Amino acid sequence: MDLETYEELRVTNDDEWKRFLKEGTVVMVVMYDGQCIGVEMPKSMELEITETEPAVAGNTASGKVVKPATLETGAQVNVPLFLTTGEVIKVNTETGEYIGRVNEKK
Repeated sequence: MDLETYEELRVTNDDEWKRFLKEGTVVMVVMYDGQCIGVEMPKSMELEITETEPAVAGNTASGKVVKPATLETGAQVNVPLFLTTGEVIKVNTETGEYIGRVNEKK
């Protein structure tokens, strides 16, 4: 939605940017000739982990120091072993990499 005119815009649904998009996020829509040609997301997003496996003793000994986690938007990223479901993390929207923890578990 255009924040000045409140006009709704339609964007393509096949781009990688959408995996970190959540309601209320302000993005820059790149237009050309009246058509959306791209979306610029914020460089990072704060997202809650909705699902991840608990750390298992011995994982670090085997060299495995990250685990997959599903975020509130449905995106999957690799996170450090100490993170658990319910924690909010910061993710780089360009690379999809974990940046850091935002707060303690709710």
